[in-house]
Amino acid sequence: MAVSCCANDDPGGASLKLDHRIRLYVFLATSFVTALVVGDIIAVKVTEITIAGVVFPFTAGLLPFPVTFLLTDLLNEFYGKQAARQVTWFGLVMAMLTIAFVTIGIQLPWAAMTLEEGWGGVRASEFDKVMGGSVRIYVASLTAYMIAQFTDIAVFNLLKRLTKNKALWLRATGSTVVAQIIDTIIVNVIAWGGTMRTSELIRLMVFSYVVKLLIAIALTPAIYLGHTIVERWLGIEPVKLDAEGRPLVEEAPAVDLG
Repeated sequence: MAVSCCANDDPGGASLKLDHRIRLYVFLATSFVTALVVGDIIAVKVTEITIAGVVFPFTAGLLPFPVTFLLTDLLNEFYGKQAARQVTWFGLVMAMLTIAFVTIGIQLPWAAMTLEEGWGGVRASEFDKVMGGSVRIYVASLTAYMIAQFTDIAVFNLLKRLTKNKALWLRATGSTVVAQIIDTIIVNVIAWGGTMRTSELIRLMVFSYVVKLLIAIALTPAIYLGHTIVERWLGIEPVKLDAEGRPLVEEAPAVDLG
């Protein structure tokens, strides 16, 4: 990925010119971080759906997370394992930064007017309960996130090597299926352990995984669409692996804007 500076109409300045490869990398990376952080924030809400008279609870946060695996797979496919891991670390740093800001926000004192009886905005108890709950969700999510994402990357590359760079659907869906099992168990045990009955926790995990699995399957066409757009319209070739799992062409180097 080449980043070049070129002179612009302003004789005293220069403009940064980004090629298609870097533009796509930035788009996928920022979309990944957005889905990760938003998923953590809204995960404090537990909703439910009733099927055949049986109530299945799940958190709102599970909706954006399958998208992170889709984006990881696209990064893995076109930029290689190194770039996918790099974005995973980016996501961790941004999520930790979010935790820091949320924690500071909770500790800040409330204005006197917000404590008055007629105050119609968010109350201190409401804010602290929701955002404080989010911190526990963040910790659970980050733990599960790191393990699941690296598992997804490893399984994706393993299946890509075993299928000799064919069967995109298999490596995309297969890696997500395995990673989501790990993610679902870890995040729910840490986030909700001790706050609900064991039977409810198991039901939450089972249904959450089923929803994630269905979303992953539904996103399979998106993988092929994204693959087609990137390869045909942007002219970016996917990274191909040899029998030993080494890239046949050099993986895209880490983005360096320095």
